Amino acid sequence: MADYTHADKKRSLSNDFEAQDSDSDSATYAINALIAEDNGHDIKLRTMSWQRAAWLLAGDQICLAIMAQSWSLSVLGWVPGIITMVVAGVLFYITSMTMHRFIMRHPQIKDICDFGYYAFGKSRIAYEFTAIMLLLNNIMLIGFHVLTGAKVLNTLSDHSLCTVIFSVIVTLMGIVMSLPRTLNHVSFMSMFSAACMAIAILLFLIFAGTEDHPLYGYNGVYPAAGPVKTYAFPLEGTTWVAAMNAVLNITFLWVPQILFPTFISEMEKPQDFPKALAVLTGISAFLFIVPPAIGFRYLGQYATAPAFGSLASTVHKKASFAFVIVPTVIIGVIYANVSAKFVYGRIMGKSRHAHSNTVLGWGVWIIVMTFIWFIGFIFAEVIPSMGDFLSLLGAAFDSFFGFIFFAVAYWQLHKTHLFSGLFRSVKTVTHIFVMMCGLFLLGPGLYAAVKAIMDDYSGGVNPAFSCANVAI
Repeated sequence: MADYTHADKKRSLSNDFEAQDSDSDSATYAINALIAEDNGHDIKLRTMSWQRAAWLLAGDQICLAIMAQSWSLSVLGWVPGIITMVVAGVLFYITSMTMHRFIMRHPQIKDICDFGYYAFGKSRIAYEFTAIMLLLNNIMLIGFHVLTGAKVLNTLSDHSLCTVIFSVIVTLMGIVMSLPRTLNHVSFMSMFSAACMAIAILLFLIFAGTEDHPLYGYNGVYPAAGPVKTYAFPLEGTTWVAAMNAVLNITFLWVPQILFPTFISEMEKPQDFPKALAVLTGISAFLFIVPPAIGFRYLGQYATAPAFGSLASTVHKKASFAFVIVPTVIIGVIYANVSAKFVYGRIMGKSRHAHSNTVLGWGVWIIVMTFIWFIGFIFAEVIPSMGDFLSLLGAAFDSFFGFIFFAVAYWQLHKTHLFSGLFRSVKTVTHIFVMMCGLFLLGPGLYAAVKAIMDDYSGGVNPAFSCANVAI
């Protein structure tokens, strides 16, 4: 009888959510009901303050991809490069706020799959399609971080072991660090992750500014491509595919929203997410533009991705790149946590094991987490060019998770009054532009990513599970 009453209560609560209006009082009522339900569980998820959320966001965003932006500037030049960075940042903030408003309309959303379900009119097809994209995107990114960790260890040790062994070491570290079930605990790690990446960036800038010249770039060892120079627009001979991949490299950095619904669902006050977002946007705007611009100033056409590889001194390269191992593993942990929660929820459903400290519950969690990292490890070993495949993911998936989803969500929120007044009209036109950006990435962007992969494969690739040195 108790189980029946509990089930009835949950169905009633779900129906209440569907009946809620979008005003703040209704959202507060629904959120308080969710928090009260969560407080009755052994494992409480909705415990993260907005300050902790800000650290978690920063830990995810302050990553190695920042050090690839100098290369993007070297391809695009100052004017197109900086414009792309600024536009991407503005659209990131706008779409993230739209996401938050939509989630406040549907507070029961737990992840990006739920978001897709409600944004596309409670479509089960949209839910399952989003689930496939979520797992592919996240597990491929985990694989990329396994490979990056192997690069760091190769660089620091002068390739003292087979690269596969280094990848195994990173994978085992990731599994152990991924065991905490709540993002509130993971946010502790994010503080160290952000700090270590900031130190790595600072050291790189100091070394790049003090060295006489870079060591090499993709056009040859210095001074094969002439003296270091910067330029306003792409150099003559820059292909459309190269320029498009440089743009994808920038947008990939600015599109982390696939994780945001899960982050919001574990906040004690989801209403405060805009505070954490404001902190993240300020930090990101500085780190995503200023260090890459300084790097381009000193590396010019010799900029590589990551930019550490262009440093002339091996000591400088190791000293700065060493700190990257921390964010490499911890960001992998964040993506693993979000992925595991989705898979775990599908397996355990509404059983008590899903939110209680039971042997079965923890056993399934550990198995799921281990399996996710294992698949990421396999991807890292069998895909010859992870960087190109991430461009492919950026075009195929970020077009949805960074743009299309939020244009559709905006339409769902305001479809009855899209042009009711100047302010609403401006926002509607902005979201039409967001949709166009998403479709552009999905079309020409996807073509450019596929073409880059084909070009790399035509030049020969490393075999799977290779011991080859991948140091920068």
